[in-house]
Amino acid sequence: MRSVVRCAAAIALTWLIAAAAPGQETAKSEPGEEILTRACLKCHDHRAVDTQALDEEGWTGVVKAEIAKGAELKTTEVPVLVDYLTRFHGPLPDGAGKEVILTICTQCHDLQRVRRTRLNAEGWAEVLGNMINEGAPLTDADFAAALRYLARNFRPER
Repeated sequence: MRSVVRCAAAIALTWLIAAAAPGQETAKSEPGEEILTRACLKCHDHRAVDTQALDEEGWTGVVKAEIAKGAELKTTEVPVLVDYLTRFHGPLPDGAGKEVILTICTQCHDLQRVRRTRLNAEGWAEVLGNMINEGAPLTDADFAAALRYLARNFRPER
């Protein structure tokens, strides 16, 4: 009897999942992200993007330098790519701790995750502590610098 109930439950669960699937849509990627994937990530890994945090002028220079080295980009794709890079991988506020964020935090997270998170010092301390528990290579000095930087620049909006 139990096996019949389990079988019926499994069939019902499968039916529910299948019924829900057609209504789900995958997020459409940005045109700039598609260009990045096609033109840049075929030679570079994502770290080259994640660790720079440049403004529009900086990303324009990087893109032009890569085109000079042989990156295959259409002229019309350059502003689309630069806009994407600036919006999603643009500059962070200057200050002590920025380098820690760029070199250590981006080993696992993109900068958008940092930008969209707004916490007080206690909240950031908890996040950093959790990251250390997950294996982030933060020294005590890195922890202190990152905490001050994040709490100052990415605190809750008033």
